[in-house]
Amino acid sequence: MRDQADKLRQLRLVKGQGNGDADETPRPSVRTIAVTGGKGGVGKSVLVTNLAIACARRGLRVLLVDGDLSLANLDLLMGLIPKKNLADVVLGQASIEETVLSTPSGVRFLPAASGMEEMADLDDFRRERLLRELSRLESSCDLILVDTAPGIGAQTTHLAAAAETALIVTTPEPTAFSDAYATLKVLRRKGCRDLALVVNRAGSNGEGTRTARRIQAVARRFLEYLPDYLGTVPEDPTVPASAMRQEPLLSIFPHSPAAQAIESLAEILLEGPSPAGPRLVDREGLFEKVANLDR
Repeated sequence: MRDQADKLRQLRLVKGQGNGDADETPRPSVRTIAVTGGKGGVGKSVLVTNLAIACARRGLRVLLVDGDLSLANLDLLMGLIPKKNLADVVLGQASIEETVLSTPSGVRFLPAASGMEEMADLDDFRRERLLRELSRLESSCDLILVDTAPGIGAQTTHLAAAAETALIVTTPEPTAFSDAYATLKVLRRKGCRDLALVVNRAGSNGEGTRTARRIQAVARRFLEYLPDYLGTVPEDPTVPASAMRQEPLLSIFPHSPAAQAIESLAEILLEGPSPAGPRLVDREGLFEKVANLDR
């Protein structure tokens, strides 16, 4: 775990020297991380669910948001049956406070709708209402984790661009690799400054590292940007087993290789001050920034 943290610090030093990004930008007091991936099926939702639990175990007030507004599934992975979801908030049928669920792991969870086509493309009025409601929760959080929809649609890229960090999940498969780079390229064009890679379902740490290095090499050559590589989560039969049981991996298989890797990722994400400086309270929150991107 410490080796991964040391490697991350080294990468950040290189990144700061090579990207030309300003280091003085103040950060919000709430840390915001959007977890995304160009290709569906890379294990993004399982990863973000368990990452939220790992961060909550470290004493943070964590809000997990299902950002796939029309095809949500985080509630299934957590074994929850929400009575309200973000569609009710958008339609004015519930407040955001009525929608938030407290979970046994200590994570607060905001469920979204599944199978509602109209939620995939909100009009300006409904989007503003949703973002206004969501922004009310930020003062009660230390960390907001957003599971975005797969792909590079406007809903996904706006959330990722507004977050402090966009975490791109890929696998060693060539198609996933290609889609991860495409996602990285789009997010850089949208002004994302802090992008990081996680390689999921790798056969070994070496395979994960090689996959990340290839993406970094292409990004450095064509985008003049070096994304952080946070680590690898191995292929592990306990992951699909936990999904079938609709219980989080960290709750039922806490000592499995994948669970231990996710614990290490949480440690790396949360360790030490941000390289961009201290986080201040007067910066726009995540959801206010998304609203401003739409204008």
